[in-house]
Amino acid sequence: MSDRSDYSYPDQVCYEIPEKDFATYRQAAQYINRYGYDVLSIQHEYGIFGGDSGSYLLSLAKEVRMPIVTTLHTVLKDPSPDQKSVMDELLQISERIVVMSKKALEFLVDVHNVDLNRVDVIPHGIPKFSNSKGTQFREKLNIKGPMILTFGLLSPTKGIEVAIAAMPKIVEKHPGATYVIVGATHPNLRASVGEAYRESLVELAEELGVRDNVRFVDRFVTLDELVDYLEAMDMYITPYLNPKQITSGTLAYSLGTGKPVISTPYWYAQELLSEGRGILVPFHDSKAISDAVLKLQDEPEVRREMGRRACEYSQKMKWSEVAKSYIKTFARARQDSAEHLRILVEKPFHLSQKRAALPDFKLSHLYCMSDDTGILQHAKFDIPNRKEGYCIDDNARALIFTVLLESNQPISSELSILQSRYLSFVLSAFNSENGRFRNFMSFDRQWLEKKGSEDSQGRTLWSLAMILNRSKDKNRQELCKELFEKAVSKLFSTTSPRTWAYGILAADEYLQANPNDYSIQSLVDTLSRRLWKQFEAERSTEWNWFEQIVSYANGRLPQALLLAGNTLDNEEMIEGGLESLRWLMRVQTGPAGEFSPIGSNGFYVRGKERSFYDQQPIEAWTSLSACLTASRVSGDEYWLTLALSTFDWFLGKNSVGLSLYDKTTGGCRDGLGPSKLNHNQGAESTLSFLCSLAELKESLAQKAFAASVALVSPNPLRVNSLVNEIK
Repeated sequence: MSDRSDYSYPDQVCYEIPEKDFATYRQAAQYINRYGYDVLSIQHEYGIFGGDSGSYLLSLAKEVRMPIVTTLHTVLKDPSPDQKSVMDELLQISERIVVMSKKALEFLVDVHNVDLNRVDVIPHGIPKFSNSKGTQFREKLNIKGPMILTFGLLSPTKGIEVAIAAMPKIVEKHPGATYVIVGATHPNLRASVGEAYRESLVELAEELGVRDNVRFVDRFVTLDELVDYLEAMDMYITPYLNPKQITSGTLAYSLGTGKPVISTPYWYAQELLSEGRGILVPFHDSKAISDAVLKLQDEPEVRREMGRRACEYSQKMKWSEVAKSYIKTFARARQDSAEHLRILVEKPFHLSQKRAALPDFKLSHLYCMSDDTGILQHAKFDIPNRKEGYCIDDNARALIFTVLLESNQPISSELSILQSRYLSFVLSAFNSENGRFRNFMSFDRQWLEKKGSEDSQGRTLWSLAMILNRSKDKNRQELCKELFEKAVSKLFSTTSPRTWAYGILAADEYLQANPNDYSIQSLVDTLSRRLWKQFEAERSTEWNWFEQIVSYANGRLPQALLLAGNTLDNEEMIEGGLESLRWLMRVQTGPAGEFSPIGSNGFYVRGKERSFYDQQPIEAWTSLSACLTASRVSGDEYWLTLALSTFDWFLGKNSVGLSLYDKTTGGCRDGLGPSKLNHNQGAESTLSFLCSLAELKESLAQKAFAASVALVSPNPLRVNSLVNEIK
């Protein structure tokens, strides 16, 4: 994580975030989500993340769909207001927190009021030392007297000049004594003043007549080289000048060698070197350093006993032991995340709202409606109506559901087979002669047209982008990418606002997987400008909408504007998306405050009365989906309230008081009339319910809704992901 170009990362580092590039933090989160990791480990240190007090890191943490374990390398006793605010939010986001010292734990509780039950103290890790090569390496260095070592990035806070000033007295008694200083100048210091500090240290050694007794290894050394130096030394020194240092990797490493350590009494040294494990000397006191070195050199029994105690204490710091501790912490984070999600799913919002648990996924009707060709369009009651055949619209929706479900729980072999069949249908639907997807197929597998509607093209491309971004199956990802790239150019010539909206949804998913694809970035820019121009042309104070009619799948229009504004960092588009969605949800609110979507029997034409019936499940899904996007983009809990209220429409909280969801079959009825249901359970309706349920469960599991979790939990913990299916 840096803007520097002189790091040579190993192959294991697969994604580098430029420190000051805000957009790449979110892109990194999307990259992480795509591979479905169990836990995200954040190693936090001040000064390495961009934004005020490292605030850019929060944009990444808010996007990931997995529990976070944050290791704090520094905990400040007196943070600035900005530092405290950023840290408080990061701690709230994190499922578990790791510190490396008791002092850090103390500050975490006193300054940030963190519950101790969420914190694990895991020491700084150290390699395994054998000291077997120390003598050989010492001979290679040609050091004849006691070898004193310091390593790490050089900067004035390290107090190296104090240790050099101690050398004349040491050399007087032991002429071969050598102080070895291993490490390059700190890159930030080098960028501002060059090598002035190192040069001043060389000059000091020359002035004191000990230049031959002070050696600089002016470079980054490998771990193997560092181990050689540590095993070769007689004693280690950290003459740091800042008493508020709460951890030190160099001190931890030196303790593990079983060699004596001399240090100034900064916080971490006080803890690590207590009980006779080292010698503490006052700050800025060269005489105390020389006295300590001479004492250790002249009293071998003291030196050996100190080394023995240090070695014994450091056993728990070995990397193998630290790794075991982290594995336990990660497992605990996953367990805690699943439990908090269970609480949230059972009581998704305010405690004062008595809500039933969200239904489990019941897929009986989905299996019934699907065959070896794809999913059938229509049903008579819950019986598939083969006469009506198939359409790509429903197979695209079915693909979207399978990948949403994959985000909620491990995908079963049966569902994986269905996903393959839906994808096969889409593949077959592509007409390479015109670059368009056909829509309707008869039951005897005959295509009924050469191309489908513009909306079908956009919706199908969205389903392909969902697979290539979110599926864990590499072959399906590659197939969808290939098909997407063959068909996506047709979106540039479309004229339907809903097609533009579906195109933006598709591009948003695609760019999460391929963030640097210029052609798709251009598509987002083109379609969003068209949609925005359409909105500006039609909107007014009383009619805050994109067209002169509110008709079908309405929520996709403001949702797309929100996504485009978020991608392009366009606040005007975001505000327009929120305004139009507020207006839509207001006109879709019934007399008792219930969700009441625009009816398909006449829709809502400007200047006329809106149609209340027949209300369609597709409107509930698109409205719910738009509200969840608004909640994520704006951070406003209001939109989560609306999403939950919208989902309740399926369960009977509607103008008629009847449940469209059939808990016996797992299907959804096709519509709501003035006093009764349309009892047919077609593919569009059933998939609208299933996708709504999947999106809601997924969104409740993400950190964007941390505030709602705090309302149902004594601690402000956020739920990151549905790590395992709740059992």
